Amino acid sequence: MSPKRLFRTLAIAEAITWTLLITGMILKYGAGIDIAVTIGGGIHGFVFLAYAFTVLLVGVNQRWNVGLIALGVVTAIVPYATIPFEIALARRGRLEGGWRHEASDHASDGNLVNRMLRWFLARPVLLTVVAAVGVAAVFTALLVIGPPGGAKA
Repeated sequence: MSPKRLFRTLAIAEAITWTLLITGMILKYGAGIDIAVTIGGGIHGFVFLAYAFTVLLVGVNQRWNVGLIALGVVTAIVPYATIPFEIALARRGRLEGGWRHEASDHASDGNLVNRMLRWFLARPVLLTVVAAVGVAAVFTALLVIGPPGGAKA
Protein backbone atom coordinates (compact mmCIF):
# COMPACT_ATOMS: atom_id res chain seq x y z
CA MET A 1 0.00 0.00 0.00
CA SER A 2 1.42 3.36 -1.01
CA PRO A 3 1.69 6.31 1.41
CA LYS A 4 -1.03 8.08 -0.58
CA ARG A 5 -3.46 5.16 -0.37
CA LEU A 6 -2.78 4.55 3.34
CA PHE A 7 -3.28 8.22 4.15
CA ARG A 8 -6.48 8.46 2.09
CA THR A 9 -7.89 5.31 3.71
CA LEU A 10 -7.30 6.57 7.26
CA ALA A 11 -8.53 10.10 6.43
CA ILE A 12 -11.81 8.67 5.14
CA ALA A 13 -12.11 6.22 8.05
CA GLU A 14 -11.58 9.07 10.52
CA ALA A 15 -14.35 11.09 8.87
CA ILE A 16 -16.71 8.10 8.89
CA THR A 17 -16.12 7.56 12.60
CA TRP A 18 -17.08 11.19 13.21
CA THR A 19 -20.48 10.23 11.81
CA LEU A 20 -20.65 7.31 14.25
CA LEU A 21 -19.80 9.58 17.17
CA ILE A 22 -22.27 12.29 16.15
CA THR A 23 -24.99 9.68 15.60
CA GLY A 24 -24.19 8.24 19.02
CA MET A 25 -24.54 11.67 20.59
CA ILE A 26 -27.89 12.22 18.90
CA LEU A 27 -29.10 8.83 20.16
CA LYS A 28 -27.80 9.51 23.67
CA TYR A 29 -29.22 12.98 24.10
CA GLY A 30 -32.28 12.54 21.87
CA ALA A 31 -33.40 9.03 22.77
CA GLY A 32 -31.52 8.30 26.00
CA ILE A 33 -29.43 5.49 24.49
CA ASP A 34 -26.18 6.07 26.40
CA ILE A 35 -24.37 3.06 24.94
CA ALA A 36 -24.45 4.68 21.47
CA VAL A 37 -21.82 7.26 22.49
CA THR A 38 -19.74 4.58 24.16
CA ILE A 39 -19.64 2.54 20.97
CA GLY A 40 -19.34 5.42 18.48
CA GLY A 41 -16.87 7.27 20.68
CA GLY A 42 -14.73 4.19 21.21
CA ILE A 43 -14.49 3.43 17.52
CA HIS A 44 -13.82 7.08 16.72
CA GLY A 45 -11.12 7.32 19.40
CA PHE A 46 -9.28 4.26 18.13
CA VAL A 47 -9.41 5.43 14.50
CA PHE A 48 -8.37 8.95 15.57
CA LEU A 49 -5.21 7.51 17.12
CA ALA A 50 -4.55 5.33 14.06
CA TYR A 51 -4.97 8.39 11.83
CA ALA A 52 -2.57 10.42 14.00
CA PHE A 53 0.02 7.64 13.72
CA THR A 54 -0.52 7.54 9.96
CA VAL A 55 -0.03 11.31 9.70
CA LEU A 56 3.27 10.94 11.53
CA LEU A 57 4.43 7.96 9.46
CA VAL A 58 3.45 9.40 6.09
CA GLY A 59 4.61 12.89 7.08
CA VAL A 60 8.11 11.69 7.93
CA ASN A 61 8.23 9.54 4.79
CA GLN A 62 7.10 12.44 2.59
CA ARG A 63 9.41 14.89 4.41
CA TRP A 64 6.66 17.20 5.61
CA ASN A 65 7.71 19.85 8.11
CA VAL A 66 6.60 19.62 11.74
CA GLY A 67 3.90 22.25 11.19
CA LEU A 68 2.26 20.28 8.39
CA ILE A 69 2.37 17.08 10.45
CA ALA A 70 0.80 18.91 13.41
CA LEU A 71 -1.87 20.39 11.13
CA GLY A 72 -2.63 16.90 9.87
CA VAL A 73 -3.26 15.67 13.40
CA VAL A 74 -5.34 18.74 14.25
CA THR A 75 -7.62 18.10 11.27
CA ALA A 76 -8.87 14.97 13.05
CA ILE A 77 -10.21 17.17 15.87
CA VAL A 78 -12.50 19.07 13.52
CA PRO A 79 -15.34 16.89 12.20
CA TYR A 80 -14.72 15.78 8.60
CA ALA A 81 -11.64 18.02 8.16
CA THR A 82 -9.39 15.07 7.29
CA ILE A 83 -11.04 14.76 3.87
CA PRO A 84 -10.30 18.30 2.59
CA PHE A 85 -6.82 18.06 4.12
CA GLU A 86 -6.12 14.84 2.21
CA ILE A 87 -7.48 16.38 -1.00
CA ALA A 88 -5.28 19.47 -0.57
CA LEU A 89 -2.21 17.30 0.05
CA ALA A 90 -2.95 15.19 -3.03
CA ARG A 91 -3.47 18.26 -5.23
CA ARG A 92 -0.15 19.70 -4.08
CA GLY A 93 1.67 16.41 -4.69
CA ARG A 94 2.52 15.98 -1.00
CA LEU A 95 1.37 12.34 -1.05
CA GLU A 96 3.18 11.28 -4.22
CA GLY A 97 5.93 8.72 -4.23
CA GLY A 98 6.54 5.44 -2.53
CA TRP A 99 7.97 4.44 0.78
CA ARG A 100 11.59 5.52 1.32
CA HIS A 101 13.38 2.22 1.86
CA GLU A 102 16.80 3.56 0.86
CA ALA A 103 18.81 6.55 2.04
CA SER A 104 19.33 9.31 -0.48
CA ASP A 105 21.53 12.40 -0.63
CA HIS A 106 18.87 14.37 1.26
CA ALA A 107 20.32 16.00 4.39
CA SER A 108 17.68 14.56 6.73
CA ASP A 109 18.19 10.94 5.67
CA GLY A 110 20.99 10.50 8.19
CA ASN A 111 18.99 11.55 11.25
CA LEU A 112 17.62 9.05 13.75
CA VAL A 113 13.96 9.45 12.78
CA ASN A 114 14.63 8.75 9.09
CA ARG A 115 16.92 5.81 9.89
CA MET A 116 14.21 4.34 12.12
CA LEU A 117 11.63 4.90 9.37
CA ARG A 118 13.72 2.96 6.85
CA TRP A 119 14.45 0.21 9.39
CA PHE A 120 10.73 -0.28 10.10
CA LEU A 121 9.76 0.01 6.42
CA ALA A 122 12.15 -2.87 5.72
CA ARG A 123 10.09 -4.89 8.24
CA PRO A 124 6.45 -4.11 7.33
CA VAL A 125 4.94 -6.85 9.50
CA LEU A 126 6.85 -5.58 12.52
CA LEU A 127 5.85 -2.00 11.71
CA THR A 128 2.19 -3.03 11.53
CA VAL A 129 2.38 -4.92 14.82
CA VAL A 130 4.21 -2.10 16.60
CA ALA A 131 1.72 0.46 15.25
CA ALA A 132 -1.30 -1.64 16.27
CA VAL A 133 0.08 -2.38 19.73
CA GLY A 134 1.10 1.25 20.21
CA VAL A 135 -2.31 2.59 19.19
CA ALA A 136 -4.03 -0.03 21.37
CA ALA A 137 -1.82 0.87 24.35
CA VAL A 138 -2.54 4.59 24.04
CA PHE A 139 -6.24 3.84 23.53
CA THR A 140 -6.28 1.65 26.65
CA ALA A 141 -4.49 4.30 28.70
CA LEU A 142 -7.03 6.88 27.58
CA LEU A 143 -9.90 4.56 28.49
CA VAL A 144 -8.44 4.18 31.97
CA ILE A 145 -8.15 7.97 32.30
CA GLY A 146 -11.78 8.35 31.19
CA PRO A 147 -13.72 10.11 28.47
CA PRO A 148 -13.32 13.78 27.64
CA GLY A 149 -15.45 15.78 30.05
CA GLY A 150 -15.44 13.03 32.67
CA ALA A 151 -17.62 9.98 33.21
CA LYS A 152 -20.78 12.07 33.62
CA ALA A 153 -20.43 13.67 30.18
